[in-house]
Amino acid sequence: MRKSKPASSDAKRCAVYTRKSTAAGLEMEFNSLDAQRESCVTYVQRQPGWALVDECYDDGGFTGANMERPAFQRLMQDVDAGRVDVVVVYKVDRLSRSLLDFAKVMERLNTAGASFVSVTQNFSTADAMGRLTLNMLMSFAEFEREMISERTRDKVAAARRKGLWTGGRAPLGYDVKDKRLVANEYEAVVVREAFELYLQHQQASAVARLLNERGRKTKRYEAQSGATRAARKWTTQDVLRLLRSPLYAGFVPYGDEMHPGEHPAIVDRATFHQVRDMLERPGIQYHGRNPDYVLRGLLRCGLCGEAMTPGSTRKGTREYRYYRCVTRDKEGKQGCRAAPLPGPALEDFVVERLREVSVGQGFAAQVHARLTARLEEKRKALGVERTQLPRDLAKRAGESSKWVDSLTKLEGPARRLLEEKLTATEEEVAGMKKRLAEVERALDATEGERLEVAWVAQALADFDAVWDALTAVNRGRLLRALVGRVVMNEATGHVDVYLAHAGEAASPGCEGVAA
Repeated sequence: MRKSKPASSDAKRCAVYTRKSTAAGLEMEFNSLDAQRESCVTYVQRQPGWALVDECYDDGGFTGANMERPAFQRLMQDVDAGRVDVVVVYKVDRLSRSLLDFAKVMERLNTAGASFVSVTQNFSTADAMGRLTLNMLMSFAEFEREMISERTRDKVAAARRKGLWTGGRAPLGYDVKDKRLVANEYEAVVVREAFELYLQHQQASAVARLLNERGRKTKRYEAQSGATRAARKWTTQDVLRLLRSPLYAGFVPYGDEMHPGEHPAIVDRATFHQVRDMLERPGIQYHGRNPDYVLRGLLRCGLCGEAMTPGSTRKGTREYRYYRCVTRDKEGKQGCRAAPLPGPALEDFVVERLREVSVGQGFAAQVHARLTARLEEKRKALGVERTQLPRDLAKRAGESSKWVDSLTKLEGPARRLLEEKLTATEEEVAGMKKRLAEVERALDATEGERLEVAWVAQALADFDAVWDALTAVNRGRLLRALVGRVVMNEATGHVDVYLAHAGEAASPGCEGVAA
């Protein structure tokens, strides 16, 4: 490092600060920092009574968008300590690209009695005109940085809408090659296993436990610096993040939007949508809930019409499960006099009624036909909507184009009215695009619903054998597919079991459970 001649006692001590946003090229013998320093040193040497300090302040590979730079921090500490009188930079944006940060730096310089000089822009902060020009220049520098950020965001949005991977750590099941996601078949097995386990148990915590019991681990990451993050055991949050990621179904997310990706899907879309529906449907999930309450969400109080919610008490080592009226829970006996109902007895009663109606093949075939017909109606309605929405979008786009052309010919209230129409149309178009994405997802999900219908019909055809073999979670799943609601009237002692989609009771007026 070249040192300057000893400065006289009244010479202005000048510190040269250089910065480069990226580290690329810094390994060269004469790099950008050297070029900046050479220009600044030449400028200082031409000024009478100025002398360079011995310290170098070079930040290579640091952004100017903030002040978290080591050499810059050292420089400001020396300014505060009174060891620097003039800060010299090649251009203003080398010091900072943020107007707010720059104002704070100027305040510190003024407090310390130091000044600031930009050698290529030919001004300093020693006079009012220089300070005005500097603030104007910094405003444009910050504007440029914000424009670059906006262009970057727009570029990322456009790339994701085309289904492209825009960078970051590859999720479990994928690797990044040539800036594209490619399937890692070894890890993809774990991903599919997680989805299958959730369909069976419908509990993220159970999936995490089972994956850990089988020795499965999360993804191992290796950074460019050589540091690694070791694979670890699964947590419930890890499982939920995996199950909710649309990447595994071949989609690329952007905000609330999902776009078909160029990468291969690991999980078929029907499975993904089925799992997502389970995650979003509170009546079917059992995160932190006891799945033994198979009538959860189905049972209604016959006295007040409100839902009946699960509860339990424990005496010694024995637990007693029951269902209680939510109105009575909130308002006491004044709101509803219904007493808690014994859970196991009520559940057994409902199951027994289903055993009775499922005798023979006729009922199962009837349920299958009814559910299939409803699903087909849904598919047709969605198909019509998917065909019509693009036409409506094209029509709105044509109208907007004509209105934009007319704007140049209008002034005053007419122009404002047309601008309001354009804004309303843009909002309508955004809503139509969102609805089109929802329709596409719903159509994909109907395949999972078709499989669900087939499963329900098969289970109903051999209800006795199937029910005994099902887990508590799948028992609740089957009941929700078959039963619309169960109404317990304590005053009459009757339990009415209404079949889903049937509009009729499986056992109207049956006496069953004693409270």
